[in-house]
Amino acid sequence: MEFLQQSQYLPVLLIGLIVGYLSGLLGKGGSAISTPALQIFAGVNPFFALASPLPASITSTLSATAVYSKEKLFNKRVILLGAAFGVPATICGSWLSSYLPGKTLMIMTALFIMITGMSLMYSFMRHKPNGEVAVSSGEAPAAKLVMAALFIGFLSGLLANAGGVLFSSFFIKKLKMPIKQALACAVVLSAILSVPGALTHWWLGHIDWNIALLLSLTAFPASYLGAKTAVKMKTPALEKLFALTLIVFGVYDIFFTIMK
Repeated sequence: MEFLQQSQYLPVLLIGLIVGYLSGLLGKGGSAISTPALQIFAGVNPFFALASPLPASITSTLSATAVYSKEKLFNKRVILLGAAFGVPATICGSWLSSYLPGKTLMIMTALFIMITGMSLMYSFMRHKPNGEVAVSSGEAPAAKLVMAALFIGFLSGLLANAGGVLFSSFFIKKLKMPIKQALACAVVLSAILSVPGALTHWWLGHIDWNIALLLSLTAFPASYLGAKTAVKMKTPALEKLFALTLIVFGVYDIFFTIMK
């Protein structure tokens, strides 16, 4: 597999800038955008495009975490349970990624994201917002959290994705979290799950560290700005933007996966 050439540096830096901002804004690692973008606009090898954004996801999500922590939006029980079961599931999924064809799973994931976005958009348009009242640590059902963490963690490892979109969607739909708290918890879990995923894919030889470094250079500050934007936005606007983004990402990933 060929490593990154110097002529590809600028497109990768620009991708990091855009993905980093959206990562902080929407509580996601950004792999849903960066993987196809690296292949289309930077001509990166598919294996490297899939896994190389993971180290950058760690830095960008940690940057956004600094903003969300000041707003006291974290639910420690949700994060700890999600990490405890999501990390081993991510490692298992990462190991299996070399043996299973990922195209069908990528389409299924994209379909799930698109349908979730449509469902959330319908809910947000139909119902008035409840206000930013955080869910207390005792209100989050453990069984639902464990099952979600296992499923999302496994899928994240298999598809070299940080899992932020799936976690935030689950928190909003199933745990009835306010959107800002859901994004805050999802961005922390994205950072945590990116670590075992990145290490396993590195061991498998799927990471080009030039790509990872270039993405991190622009994604880190851009993610901080994205999170700043999210906490300042009015809840209804952020809800609709989040749902619309899921729909767009889902359609984009389906089209790219089928056409490549």
